Amino acid sequence: MTETNGSCCAGPGYASPEEAIKAPREKVVYTICIYTGTGIEKPDYLATIDVDEDSPTYGEVIHRTEMPVIGDELHHMGWNACSSCNTDGSMERKYLIIPGVRTTNFYIVDTATDPRKPTLFKTIDGEEIKAKTNLSAPHTVHCLGADIIVSMLGDADGNGPGGFLHLDKEFNIIGRWENDLGDMKYNYDFWYQPRHNMMISTEWGSPNTFMPGFDLEDVARGKYGQHVHFWDFENRKVEQSIDLGPEGMIPLEARFHHNPDSTHGFVGAALASNIFHYHKDNGKIEINKIIDVPTVDVEGFPVPMPSLITDILVSMDDKYLYFSNWLHGDLRQYDISDPANPKLTGQVWIGGLLGKAPEVNGRTVDGAPQMIQLSLDGKRLYVTTSLFSTWDNQFYPSMKDKGGIMLIVDCDNENGGMTIRDNFIVDFNNEPHGPARAHETRYPGGDCSSDIWI
Repeated sequence: MTETNGSCCAGPGYASPEEAIKAPREKVVYTICIYTGTGIEKPDYLATIDVDEDSPTYGEVIHRTEMPVIGDELHHMGWNACSSCNTDGSMERKYLIIPGVRTTNFYIVDTATDPRKPTLFKTIDGEEIKAKTNLSAPHTVHCLGADIIVSMLGDADGNGPGGFLHLDKEFNIIGRWENDLGDMKYNYDFWYQPRHNMMISTEWGSPNTFMPGFDLEDVARGKYGQHVHFWDFENRKVEQSIDLGPEGMIPLEARFHHNPDSTHGFVGAALASNIFHYHKDNGKIEINKIIDVPTVDVEGFPVPMPSLITDILVSMDDKYLYFSNWLHGDLRQYDISDPANPKLTGQVWIGGLLGKAPEVNGRTVDGAPQMIQLSLDGKRLYVTTSLFSTWDNQFYPSMKDKGGIMLIVDCDNENGGMTIRDNFIVDFNNEPHGPARAHETRYPGGDCSSDIWI
């Protein structure tokens, strides 16, 4: 699946973000589907979805690549190679690396031989990873030139702080990537900006805390994170940890600008429902809250309801920030041309607990916008509704029996604005083995959370 990028370079991906924006439009997308926690005793799988508007199977699941065991809880995935390998003609964006957060198994799926029917190429046993690295619960996967690093949320017994797994390009376990975790208590997402020797990592909680479900008392007990960590990337050690305080409770997704010369980026604090902006333009890290989504009083909810910002992303041209509010049920677009002063330019409602859009495109929404993935040209935002099986069952129990959905939100990338496409909905209630949850989505040629430039 080496994309024809029109650049001078022989490797995968694109020579620059500007070249990535010109990429051919996607024909299929890949989405993780989950039976873990539904009561259906079947393996999780990777769904191939036809998104070619001229195809007779447009909007349908056209293939399912099942994993070999039950109960992985496939969560996030990444490519074996991205634009960081653009000058390396020996590399190819061929394999999706799909870990199971509950089993620590890694599945390497070949998407290049037949993009419409991916096949399982290799399995890395989770017990082998635990034995060799004392790490478990994989989350974010980034390629790092020819190597791969993965944030791991716990030790072999499910306790914090976790660390980072290092694989080579043949998917052999090298060991732990980091040299020094500093004061890191928990782990979650990470992103790096090599030209500035910067990496940021965030904090959720230990697997033993979040896997059974969310308990408000665990927040008071300090079992969820509120720090972000800036790394000396070359020396693989935490250089500075910053306590975001109560306004930064549970910082999850982190995104740098795609421009490799920029030091600017954003972090979404899920429970506090704030967006922070950081940069190092003045020689030191500066980080400030720039967006605050207010809580809402909802009858029967034990506390003022936070919006719960669970996913964020930045468009490839670095002009727009998108994020999902999983409890409130809205999806937002902000113009971040001035990254310290964002302007709300678009908002749509999909499900949620505020009752703003209980039905979309003729289907009751069991859940709310959660994972989002934007096309390289910034025009098509794919949205799915599942967060994590035990949390789904807690906040949206009907998803267990009716499954998740996928929608496309069309984005105006010139003037701002968002519209839910009315002729597209993938209803995972109709899957052959029964209703499935839908989680992260990837585009075969790269998307706005795949590629990093070195």
